[in-house]
Amino acid sequence: MSKGGRAKSARDKIREQQAADRARDQRKRVVTYITAGAVALAAVGAGWWYTASRSQSEVAGESLAPTTVQADGTVVMANPGVNAPVLDIYEDYQCPACKELERVSGPTFKNLAAEGLAKVVYHPITIFSQEPTKSNSVRAGAAARCVADGKQWVAFHDILYRNQPSETVEGFTTDQLLAWGKEAGVTTPGFEACVTSQKHAQAQLDYSKRVMADQQLQGTPTIKLNGEAIDNGVAAAPQELRDTVTEAAK
Repeated sequence: MSKGGRAKSARDKIREQQAADRARDQRKRVVTYITAGAVALAAVGAGWWYTASRSQSEVAGESLAPTTVQADGTVVMANPGVNAPVLDIYEDYQCPACKELERVSGPTFKNLAAEGLAKVVYHPITIFSQEPTKSNSVRAGAAARCVADGKQWVAFHDILYRNQPSETVEGFTTDQLLAWGKEAGVTTPGFEACVTSQKHAQAQLDYSKRVMADQQLQGTPTIKLNGEAIDNGVAAAPQELRDTVTEAAK
């Protein structure tokens, strides 16, 4: 090999090594960013779950206040004539903190409505923009919109949270949603076709976009009492939540 050929080969090796070093550094940066993001999310979740875990849930009563599924996908739970105070629950079926709030304070929401102390309004929305969480959330939200009976909707709603999938895998599959509909005793005509076709998927997305803008939501869960956001520490503490709502009902 000529001297020029050897020099060229050496230069090529240097360039290859430099490229490999840059690629390695890039991989390190990506891992760092991902790790930092995961830690930040975990810290937020840990804060909510710590607050929730220090509180004891109420036991859900055997009877529910009359529950009505609205055309826009919201669900109203209230005794006749109870129009205030209003508790608005903005939630996402794929949101782990929403699942924890439902576990801790879900019975309290139901009991407050059943006792005539509040009008409770559920707003299932989709806040995720990345996959698979976005599609998981849309499938669940759209399926819930296929349930017309209020009591059956509550049963389906609770089952969805109990079976919430990981944020890293595809979940809330059509087969699962149909099976859970049967478990919830859903009798709405056309439920299977509605879920299978994801008939209400676009409506779920449209409502989510609108309500997040209108209510200036930063995330889920968000609980509002008479239009004002309740601190998460109160929402995740059943007795504090009850005391706050009871005071507003006076």
